[in-house]
Amino acid sequence: MRKPDVVVIGAGFGGLAAALRLAELGANVVLCETLRYPGGCASTFTRRGYQFEAGATLFSGLGDGQLFSKWNEKWDLGVRFDPLDPLVELRTRQWSLAVPSDRDSFVQRFSALPGADPKAVLGFFGTQRRVADALWTLFEDPSLLPPFSGSSVVRHLGRSLSYVPVVRWMGRPLSDVASQHGLAGWEPLRVYLDAVSQITVQVSSDEAEAPFAMAALDYFFRGTGHVHGGIGSLAWAMTKAIEQAGGKILLANRVRGIRREAGRWRVDTRKGELEAQTVVANVLPQSLSSMTEPQMNGELHDVEASVESGWGAAMLYMVVDSDAVRGPEAHHLQLVDDETAPFVEGNHVFCSISAADEHERAPDGQRTVTVSTHVPMKKLRQMKPDNQGAYVAATQSRMRQTIGRRAPELLEHAAFEMTASPRTFARFTGRHLGYVGGVPRRVGWNHYRPRALWPREAMRDLYLVGDSVLLGQSTLAVALGGVRTAEQIASRNTFSAEAPGS
Repeated sequence: MRKPDVVVIGAGFGGLAAALRLAELGANVVLCETLRYPGGCASTFTRRGYQFEAGATLFSGLGDGQLFSKWNEKWDLGVRFDPLDPLVELRTRQWSLAVPSDRDSFVQRFSALPGADPKAVLGFFGTQRRVADALWTLFEDPSLLPPFSGSSVVRHLGRSLSYVPVVRWMGRPLSDVASQHGLAGWEPLRVYLDAVSQITVQVSSDEAEAPFAMAALDYFFRGTGHVHGGIGSLAWAMTKAIEQAGGKILLANRVRGIRREAGRWRVDTRKGELEAQTVVANVLPQSLSSMTEPQMNGELHDVEASVESGWGAAMLYMVVDSDAVRGPEAHHLQLVDDETAPFVEGNHVFCSISAADEHERAPDGQRTVTVSTHVPMKKLRQMKPDNQGAYVAATQSRMRQTIGRRAPELLEHAAFEMTASPRTFARFTGRHLGYVGGVPRRVGWNHYRPRALWPREAMRDLYLVGDSVLLGQSTLAVALGGVRTAEQIASRNTFSAEAPGS
């Protein structure tokens, strides 16, 4: 029986980051993944000879000094990061906005939208930037994140004045910030805030916890762009880095269960049993609870409830002729059909289009497109099984309607289409019932409790990582959560291997 220091369950980016950081710190690590490829919900898969992003999204973390950029250089990952300009194009019934990579240009462009009060717009984005600057420092310097060392506490004390704008808006919705600047009735701002909040903090601006949402509004300007070859190319590169650092990757190796015996964890996998001091699980809390013995006594009920307040996704995977896309670069579209209706169920879609020179993803003259929309899982789960399929099909039909009205060129040049639903994500990525996107950041002080801000230890030496816990959704956020969890584990254990680097 192999006896590593740590077993990591799941090769999503939380698990990949935890495994790589643990290996860097000298741990003997084995990572087990059910699928034959890494990345989880942020993977690149192949169908009919085409390569599609599993989810429609932009990517952050390869900007100068950011986590993936550091790993790219340190481990010679060979990942190509393409900056985009515009980063995304938002199209509505009455106006469109191409979001540039430069923040000042963006604010200037936003101030030119119909009915704008430039002074008020400048004031709003000034407030937003001060909050974002304070919070993004934590992303750019993970040593400032929990668990805190003495030096990090001292550094936080030195930065205390920069947190004042954050504290002011805690426990309040993002829409209050717009109201504070006299912009509550200006529809273009409300639409933009709803659109960005929905794809980042997973709720509308009326519901979004303001500090988290204001930080998320800066997403476009913080090392965000396109990973050449698809996000899966980064996931594969990280598996190679883990192996270089001394770790072991076991793909197509589903973990059937884990049980606590004599102060250690026994991990039952498809390829045999492992024994480890520590287990890190990159799964949803429901999945971890169901695979663990002895049975948990509600240790993860709070996270489970938060997950179940969230979303699934309805998907369209398309191939279009290159004539459908202006320019050779990767392109992202955010489309809204009816601005007065909720930005879910096909009324709002996000489209990610591959670059012309990603020849491994589509042949010359074609591009792959991933299109997603939010599906309210409470509503879906209340339906009878026979009605769920019809509901998802109707949602996908609404998605096509929105595309037809806001980006008709995609439908006009479509050569192939494939659909997916929450059931698809449950089947292929193991997401409990198909929940994706992480925990919605609805208004509330619960986001600031120690349990929400600290690495989540479900039982002794059993940690949960991923988009339901520390730092929440986005590839960068889950990776940083994995890193901090790894560092907490390292602070409590002595490992058997030599650290290849720190």
